[in-house]
This record gives sequence, C-alpha cells and structure tokens, in this order.
Amino acid sequence: MNVNQRQAFGKISSNHKEGKTLSSYKIYYEDTDCGGVVYHANYLKYCERARSEIFFSRKLSPVQDGAHFVVVSADCKFIQSAQLGDEISVKTRLLTLKNASLELEQSVIKNEQIIFTAKIKLAFVKNLRPQKIPQDLQAFLKEL
Repeated sequence: MNVNQRQAFGKISSNHKEGKTLSSYKIYYEDTDCGGVVYHANYLKYCERARSEIFFSRKLSPVQDGAHFVVVSADCKFIQSAQLGDEISVKTRLLTLKNASLELEQSVIKNEQIIFTAKIKLAFVKNLRPQKIPQDLQAFLKEL
C-alpha cells in the first residue's frame, strides 16, 4: 500500500469551517472488538489522525525543523459507542495557545451527537526539550 492509499484508507473528508476543523472517517472491522464496538483506544487514534490531517490538508508537516508536538495530557470522556460501519467526524478546536504548548478540544461525532470528547494538551519539543512554537505555526494554529 503506498502513502496515498494509506492516507485515503478510512478517511471520508476533511474541511475547515467557522474556526473548527472537521475530519470524517468510516468505522472498519479492524477498529472494533469482537462485538463490533469501537475499541476505546481507537478514539484517541481518530483524534490523532484529525490533528495530523489539519497539517496534511494544508500541505504542511507536523514536524518543523526537527521539532514536533507531543501529547502531555488527555482528559477523555466516553459518552456513547461507535460501531462497525458507522461514519464519525472529529471536530478540533483550539482552546489555548502558549509559547511552547497548546490545548485542543476534540469531539467525536456520530449522527450529529457527540459520543467522545477529549481535552488534549500538546507541547512543542525538539530533542525532547520544550521549544517556542514558531510565529508562522502559531498563526496557523490560531485558525483552528
């Protein structure tokens, strides 16, 4: 499977409206447990995919001059389950932006209802040390 096939696999669409970024995905068998319910850790994977897609959809890389974002904390709430064949969307919204970190709110939505939420704190690091987020990247993130 080449890179383009891998990026398209499971992804339905991605768009940016009204200060919120929305990425959509279909639930496949590999996402579920033996009962056809999405395995709980996969919600974090969907959020990670959505964060990556924010960069990829604008032809940017999440790695900037050897520096990148790492998850510092994730406060998650599981409200309902998604199941095999469902279509879900991940909405991403910027809550706070500091010199070397940011906090996002990400919601997984199924049938126009929020089924999972997470507040994700990310630090910008290079060689495992905090780095100031470059101004152009800060401007880009403020659009979320």
